[in-house]
Amino acid sequence: GFTRPVDIVHCGDDRLFIVQKAGRIRIVQPNGTILPTDFLNITPQVNSGGNEQGLLGMCFDPGYATNGRFYVYYINGSGNGTSRVSRFTVSASDPNVADPASEEILYTATQPYSNHNGGTILFGSDGMLYLSCGDGGAANDPLQAGQDLGTLLAKVLRIDVDRAEDGRPYGIPKDNPFVSTKGARPEIWAYGLRNVWRMSFDRATGDLWGGDVGQNQWEEVDIIVRGGNYGWNAREGLHAFPGGAA
Repeated sequence: GFTRPVDIVHCGDDRLFIVQKAGRIRIVQPNGTILPTDFLNITPQVNSGGNEQGLLGMCFDPGYATNGRFYVYYINGSGNGTSRVSRFTVSASDPNVADPASEEILYTATQPYSNHNGGTILFGSDGMLYLSCGDGGAANDPLQAGQDLGTLLAKVLRIDVDRAEDGRPYGIPKDNPFVSTKGARPEIWAYGLRNVWRMSFDRATGDLWGGDVGQNQWEEVDIIVRGGNYGWNAREGLHAFPGGAA
């Protein structure tokens, strides 16, 4: 009964939340029943026209049991669109329905192409929100974003969604690796990543694992570390990338 499901998440209980590309989130009950009413339907503001566009990811606030907050990552607008991370709140009267009018937009980034939008958002044990951003799209990283610390493309970001700072609706963790680097975006946690479609924290070790989509020959799975450079587009995995950055 699902159409292009792209993510499955939970909020700490036995329900599963199924994220569908066009902008709908459904709930599967512990007995396998799919609730007939959407948990959230934001299809009017989701641009799902391209194969890699749409509602791409979802996560629940660490304090969801008390604050009812959750986050979604989707492409908004026409054409190539704009990446957007928004916060919503569950209905005060029904735990199986979110309040669609509660949207707070926290992060936006204009996309130069319709592909390579990344798509993962998740919280670490440190309470910070981690976000994967692709290199902007097309092929071969034409914007040379991978090795450019001045852009948020081709990066994993780490932000503090519990406070606003310097005109932004989110804060910059003081221990982010490039907060003191001239010309670098302080949100960056790691760089040189082509298009990390999915990430996950290891529940045993706390390591952040990321699956980075390859160009033509090599796919890679990485442990994403603070300040790490994963090579794109100078390298594709462990291999030199022809025509890439020196």
